[in-house]
Amino acid sequence: MLVLSRKKNESIVINNDITIVVVEIRGDKVRLGVEAPKEVPVHRREVYDAIKRHESEAQADEPAAE
Repeated sequence: MLVLSRKKNESIVINNDITIVVVEIRGDKVRLGVEAPKEVPVHRREVYDAIKRHESEAQADEPAAE
């Protein structure tokens, strides 16, 4: 894992087309802004986990191919 220190309004760039910006720091919370192409899904971790869980359940419910 790469760990970086950033201040308000500073950013990091991932793969030339995804930018993460520190929008606000308030107490123990940090607000981040994410700029990414529309075809790149961006989710909070708990939402991502729920999507993956739902996909796994849907695959388990599908009949086996013959």
